[in-house]
Parts: sequence; structure tokens; C-alpha cells
Amino acid sequence: MSVAGYDDDRLSRLSCFNLTTVSQEAREQARSAVAAAVERLDQDRTLAREVVLTPRLVVRGTIAEPREG
Repeated sequence: MSVAGYDDDRLSRLSCFNLTTVSQEAREQARSAVAAAVERLDQDRTLAREVVLTPRLVVRGTIAEPREG
């Protein structure tokens, strides 16, 4: 059996959990949000803008090797 989490928070990185997880790149999300807010405030941008960040699988100790048969 394998177990995977989502968000790649600090707890998932602890050696007692060593949880495989999907990282949403929280720092990049924050950077993009601040940049969008600054554009709205400083450049008077009014049109909506979509930003898509690619999630990343972080493989740790909770994923088992596939079994045959």
C-alpha cells in the first residue's frame, strides 16, 4: 500500500512521517499573488489574469514499489 498527501507542509517532511506528497509550490503561489496585487495597484490593471502553476510530486518513504501479479 502507498500513501500520499497534498500540500507538502512541514509535517510531511518530518522523518517520522516521510510522507510522499504533492507540492503546490506555496512560495511561488505567494509570489504570483503579490505580483498580481502590485499590478492592480501600481499599473491599474483591471482585466482578470489566470496563472497556472504546475504541481510537483515529491516522492518520499510512503510509496511502495509496484507488485507483480
